[in-house]
Amino acid sequence: MSTQGNFSNVDAADDDTKALLRSGLKLSHLRLIVALEDSGQISAAAHMLNISQPAASRMIAQMEDMLGIPLCRRLLRGVELTPYGAALARRGRTMLLELREVDREISDLKSGKGGAVFLGAVTAPAIGLAVPAIRRIRKRFPRIEISVQIETSGVLARELLASRHDFIIARIPDDLNPRLFDARVIGIEKACLIVRRGHPLAGHQTVELEQLIDYDWVFQPAGSLLRRTLETIFMSRNVALPDRILNTTSLLLTLVMVAQSDAIAPVALDMAKFINDESGLAGAIEILPISFDIDVQPYSLITARNRALSPAARMLYDHILAEIR
Repeated sequence: MSTQGNFSNVDAADDDTKALLRSGLKLSHLRLIVALEDSGQISAAAHMLNISQPAASRMIAQMEDMLGIPLCRRLLRGVELTPYGAALARRGRTMLLELREVDREISDLKSGKGGAVFLGAVTAPAIGLAVPAIRRIRKRFPRIEISVQIETSGVLARELLASRHDFIIARIPDDLNPRLFDARVIGIEKACLIVRRGHPLAGHQTVELEQLIDYDWVFQPAGSLLRRTLETIFMSRNVALPDRILNTTSLLLTLVMVAQSDAIAPVALDMAKFINDESGLAGAIEILPISFDIDVQPYSLITARNRALSPAARMLYDHILAEIR
C-alpha cells in the first residue's frame, strides 16, 4: 500500500488528522514519533525502524520544522516527548492502528475471509434493503461477519455516535445535532395495521379510523415515530386516541398479543408482508384494509460525519444503495 493510498483512507477521519496531513508529515514521521514514545531513545527508535540514528535525528528536525513546535527534549540518557510530541504520538498511533486494520480487512476480503460490519436499522429497511444486500455479499464473502441491531432511530443514532455501528438506516432524532451526521434519504417507510385472522374487522372491505378506537392496541412506547404518526392521523381527523394500550418494543410480543386477542398493532408494511408470506404466523395474522395511508417520516443511510467506513462496511453500504436502484 503506498503512502498516498494510506493517507486517502485516513483523510476523512477528522479535522485534526486532516491538519496533520496538510502539514506534510509522512507515515515514516508518525512511526518515528511513536517509536520515540515507546523507547525514550533516538538510537532505539532508529533501530526499531531499521534506519540510522543520524537519519532519525534529521527526521525529528524535519517534523519540528514542519509543525513549528518542539517535539522532544534531549536528556542525559535519552529523550522525553514534549506535550506537543506526546499529542502527536497519540494521534499518530491511532492513525497507524487504523491503517493496519484497513490493510488487514482488505487482505481478508481479497482472500475470502471477509471482514466485520456493524449495522443498525429500523425495521422496514432492515427487511426490504439490508437483508437482500447481506445475502448477496455473503455469496461472495461467506466469512464476512455482519452484526445487525434493530431498534428505534433515537437508540441507533446514539449507538452510531458511540462508534458501536459503522452506519445506520434510520432517521436523525430531533434532539441530536444533525451536523454530527452525513445522511442520504433513501425511502419512506409505509406502515399498516395488523390483526388476527378472524378479527371482527378483518372481513370488512374497508375499515374507517372511527371503527378502531374501541379495540385494544399494541404500540411502541410513547414518543416513538410510528406511534406519533398514528396519533397525528387520529388527531388530524378529530378522532379520539385509543386508550386501551399495551406498550412494548418487542415485535415478538406484539405478534403474540395480536394473534391471541382482538388487539390492533401498527407495524412496518414490509414486516407485515413478510409475516404473511414467509413465517409460521401466516395463518394467524393479516393486514387490516384501512381507508387511510400510514406514511412514516423518510429514513436515510446515516454515517457519523468525518468517520471513514471500513472496506467491509463500505461494501455493505454500496450494496444497500444498489437495492434501492
